[in-house]
Amino acid sequence: MQTTLAQIKRGERAVITDVSSAHIPLKLLEMGCLPGNFVELVQAAPFSDPMYLNINGTYLAIRKETAIHIIIDIVP
Repeated sequence: MQTTLAQIKRGERAVITDVSSAHIPLKLLEMGCLPGNFVELVQAAPFSDPMYLNINGTYLAIRKETAIHIIIDIVP
């Protein structure tokens, strides 16, 4: 089973392994939401939507419906 960005917990770090670019806005790809980049969940709003992330030093907020299309590997 693949882990998606929507399943990450606060403070966890992960590496993006795959991005379904058909479901991800181009702006997120331009901001570094690409395979190989590290991502960390900084904070989540109530009900985990939106999620406030740190992707290689860039802070951004994305909705959970977008995060389910980003495949990650948790970094121990």
